[in-house]
Amino acid sequence: MKKFGLEPHQLTRACDLNCLPFETTEELEPLKAIMGQDRAVEAVKFGLKMKRKGYNIYVGGSWGTGRNSLVRHLSEAAAKLRTPPKDWLYVNNFKVARTPIAIGLPPGEGKEFVKSMNFIISFLKKEIANAFSGKDYENDRAGLLQEYTENTQTIIDELNEIGEKYGFRFAQNERGLISIPLKNNEPMTEEEYRNLSESDFETLKEQSAKLSIETSDLFNRLRGAEEQFRQKMMDLDAKTGRRIATFHLAEMFEKYRDNEAVIQYLNYLIDDIVEHLERFKNDGGEEESTGPLAALMPKSSESFFDRYTINQFVNNDGKEQAPVVFASNPTYYNLLGGIEYKNELGVLKTDFTMIKPGLLHEANGGYLIVLAKDILTMPFAWKGLMRALLDDEITIESLGSQTGAIVSTTLKPQPIPLDVKIILIGDQYTYQLLYYYDEEFRKLFKVMADFDIEMDRSEDNIDKIARFIAKHCHEDGLRHFSRCAVGRVIEQSSRQADDQNKLSSHLNKLVDLIYEADSWADEDGSEIVESKHVEIALEMMEKRNNKIEEKVLEMFENGDYLLDVSGEKVGEINGLAVTGSGQYQFGKPTKITVSTYRGRAGIINIEREARTSGAIHDKGVMIISGYLGHKFAQDKPLALTASIVFEQLYSGIDGDSASSTELYALLSSLSELPIRQSIAVTGSVNQRGEIQPIGGVNEKIHGYFKVCKLKGLNGEQGVIIPQQNVKNLMLPEEIIDAVKAGTFHIYSVKNIDEGIEILTGVEAGDMNPDGSYTKDSVYDRVNRKLQELITPSPAELEALRVAKAIKSELEEKTVLEEDQGQDENESDKDTEPVSGPGPNPLPEDEPEDEPEDDVGDPV
Repeated sequence: MKKFGLEPHQLTRACDLNCLPFETTEELEPLKAIMGQDRAVEAVKFGLKMKRKGYNIYVGGSWGTGRNSLVRHLSEAAAKLRTPPKDWLYVNNFKVARTPIAIGLPPGEGKEFVKSMNFIISFLKKEIANAFSGKDYENDRAGLLQEYTENTQTIIDELNEIGEKYGFRFAQNERGLISIPLKNNEPMTEEEYRNLSESDFETLKEQSAKLSIETSDLFNRLRGAEEQFRQKMMDLDAKTGRRIATFHLAEMFEKYRDNEAVIQYLNYLIDDIVEHLERFKNDGGEEESTGPLAALMPKSSESFFDRYTINQFVNNDGKEQAPVVFASNPTYYNLLGGIEYKNELGVLKTDFTMIKPGLLHEANGGYLIVLAKDILTMPFAWKGLMRALLDDEITIESLGSQTGAIVSTTLKPQPIPLDVKIILIGDQYTYQLLYYYDEEFRKLFKVMADFDIEMDRSEDNIDKIARFIAKHCHEDGLRHFSRCAVGRVIEQSSRQADDQNKLSSHLNKLVDLIYEADSWADEDGSEIVESKHVEIALEMMEKRNNKIEEKVLEMFENGDYLLDVSGEKVGEINGLAVTGSGQYQFGKPTKITVSTYRGRAGIINIEREARTSGAIHDKGVMIISGYLGHKFAQDKPLALTASIVFEQLYSGIDGDSASSTELYALLSSLSELPIRQSIAVTGSVNQRGEIQPIGGVNEKIHGYFKVCKLKGLNGEQGVIIPQQNVKNLMLPEEIIDAVKAGTFHIYSVKNIDEGIEILTGVEAGDMNPDGSYTKDSVYDRVNRKLQELITPSPAELEALRVAKAIKSELEEKTVLEEDQGQDENESDKDTEPVSGPGPNPLPEDEPEDEPEDDVGDPV
């Protein structure tokens, strides 16, 4: 067995302190780059520089590998090479109020535009009011009024000429132009009018009717003159207002002549000012509401002039680079923006000033970092993002309009062009789901940056870890680490990677260890962190999380879990599994038993029958059947029944790491050779008997060692592992010391032959040319046993003879009964029926009570 045993130096890989040419990390330059993720870094950089549509980035990998930090670092670096994006404003659309106009301006100009427009509107309130009370306007108005007065007076004179012929005269009062009857060429008094005789009154009516007919054209001319005067006054007002507004907006027209949205808005603005000149004539003043609800109602003047305010939607003033935004809560509205409402006396109202930006607006022109698990769990957020990326624009709309739940009218702001790079961070499983089930995802996320969980244990990466520690010591105000402490951290990194030639890329665990080691150094009063402080930190981490392991060890100690760590037994072996809770995993030995007997059921996996095993474990058991068939059933059928079970296992099992262990127990049961109970086994096996590597080898060995230590180390205990797992060994010092002292052993094997020899102390055996195996070897005993299982015993032969005799007798009896039934049927056919009373006639020469001649004696 010594040839299979591992030497102490093979059980771990200590850090060569010669690779650490410093006394403390204070001497080192802090690490600025991300280590061990070269492939991912190149992928992210490529995605960031690609300007084509669809080259958004999915960053995959395990949590704690530095994905977020790396993405932010590279995004910030890329953002510095780009100019800041546009400012965006939403302004009132005076033509279609429910569709506010989106205006894009160079960064920083949005604020100036708002300031300029606010000043102009405020100035126009005064200028327009002053203009309408000014001398020029009054002169123009007086001229129009004089023209109107002269025209109307001319018409009135013509009316009076005609009216006097009919006894009437026209005069103006507050009700307009009226006709007054005359008496002796003087206006008739009211008393005279009431005292008219009936004939005179009728005559007056007739004259009035004739006058109306003759003066109808003149009255039409009079109304036309009045309408013409009113229109000229409106034109004068509009001309005055437009002239003033255009004059004061001329600079804005010139400055933004190439911006179609601004020019459109300014033209709409002038039209709206002209349309509402009455609001400006009073210097923006307006009669205030009175009554009991006046205090609750908004000031009408303020409410009206709000239409000229500007929603400074996105402000990039003062920014020197493209934005980098991290979406911490990517709901639909947080992502795409939304429209707020205010409640006025129970009525929900909104306007363009209540449009709010989303994360896409803030990141527009730059980079948006989103966690996949966050956005995929937010209703409608993922589809909203996909739609925006496909359309290259951000459309703000309510969820109600999408789902049909709300049909009320609301704003529909003009969409804003979208130019953003999305960096989606998630795991590999989420990536696979999205890639295969979301066609839009495949089109839009063409770059995959896959973060590794480990890196080579090279001198360069060792140096980077030391500088990584130095970085946190500088940035977080920690004590610096000694060279030995750094070496212990590097060894723990390999332990986390489960590989002597690798280092873990889970930097978050490394940072936790740095912080906790510094805390223990502080408690110890040390100025620097030594290796003992790192060791204490590791021990305390384990102690905080190993409650379940301690309970399991207690059950082994008091005998609740049945496990032998000494002696020999047939068909029993100690297997190893990994279990745990949360971040702490530990090894747990389990007794595996096998029973073999005559039958043809093959190998019965009791765990599968009880539905407590997974598919991979079931596959491992089937592989054992393939191994037996390949090894022992080339010249005979494989006829046996074997049951395999993990004793005292109630929570289920999966994986094939115990398949070799189960096979050893099966070979022991068939060969009737006892297995050393002091040795536990782990390893997968294929149909050719080759041992395959498994995971969790360090936890498994450590778990079994703890149980043996509880029960007492006797110098015979140990573990068999696959040879491929030797490079994964990073065992604690106490196990290495036990191996050095010869109280514990670790064996590595390549195949079943080597393993069964260690366990039984008997050679596995080689196959002879005739198909037999080396005499009295394990395989020879198994082969003979299998031959016995298919060879009937004397008792079985006797039982078989009796069964055949009984079967023959039953078959002859059946034939006899069938013949009797056939003769009776033929006899019934020969008998003629009689219609009348009396006995039926019988055939001749055949007595009534004698049996038929063709009935033979029974055999």
